[in-house]
Amino acid sequence: MQEERRLAVLRAIVEDYVATEEPVGSRALVERHGLGVSPATVRNDMAALEDEGYITQPHTSAGRVPTDKGYRLFVDRLTTVKPMSTAEKRAISTFLEGAVDLDDVVGRSVRLLSQLTRQVAVVQYPTLSRSTVRHVELVALAPNRLLLVLILSTGRVEQRVVELAEDLGDDDLAALRRRVNGIATGAQISVAVAVLRDLAEDPHAEATTRVVVETLAEAMSDHRSDERLVVGGAANLARYGDSFDSAVRPLLEAIEEHVVLLRLLGEATTGGLVTVRIGAEGPVEQLSSTSVVTTGYGPHDDALATLGVVGPTRMDYPGTMAAVRAVARYVSRILDEA
Repeated sequence: MQEERRLAVLRAIVEDYVATEEPVGSRALVERHGLGVSPATVRNDMAALEDEGYITQPHTSAGRVPTDKGYRLFVDRLTTVKPMSTAEKRAISTFLEGAVDLDDVVGRSVRLLSQLTRQVAVVQYPTLSRSTVRHVELVALAPNRLLLVLILSTGRVEQRVVELAEDLGDDDLAALRRRVNGIATGAQISVAVAVLRDLAEDPHAEATTRVVVETLAEAMSDHRSDERLVVGGAANLARYGDSFDSAVRPLLEAIEEHVVLLRLLGEATTGGLVTVRIGAEGPVEQLSSTSVVTTGYGPHDDALATLGVVGPTRMDYPGTMAAVRAVARYVSRILDEA
């Protein structure tokens, strides 16, 4: 009974501190949360929570604030991810389903996440290596110049221009298009690359065929865009002026370094699992005052990349977790239907 009461006190402290940005005192807890006990009992519970490292007193005679350990217990034991309302679901669906291509989907997701959570939103582009080939198109720009268009299961599009040693007629172009699609369409990237490279090394293959399949294999093996990120909502950090030196400045600097943000996001998770890393639990020491809430997204429940939000540890964890999960589900559905 005593433990449950202390957990209730911790929950109240976290909720009040996130809402008011002020250290929380015992009298305010009793008045706001109807804990059913006296301020003296709440003070005793707060003292016990402080001894155990869940809260701390920033100044003498001040109220208490949660520690990273307190936030972790709050997330693990006390947080219920609140479901999005019907109106919120409709707004998310309408906003995202208006996207015209993958770039638009990613851009809209970032804006939506930053608006819903009032934090910095980060969305990683789907990784090339986990994709399958949806279609390959060969377009004649000139008799001796082709545009190769590689369309992947994630909606990503890679384009390359190929110069040919000799002119290519319409019938030969159609035959080459059928051959390449017969090899690659529906195959995972790694499989398609292997088969295309085998064909490129075939001494009996025509020179035009070899240069086309070599170029396609190179496009499928180009992982430079796997580290592409879109970041939005940096202006939301203005709300944390009291934490500028400890939390905001390092995070603003990290936004400029996408490699750091990729480390923060971590690996994509499957099955709708939302990951919360609080403070020093994260992989970057300079961001020990930052929390990260992430999940994976992708078609057919296959997590191809990660999206989430980052911000100071004083964040609305239940609301943030709900928003991250909901946006990831809608983006996954859009990619699935595409």
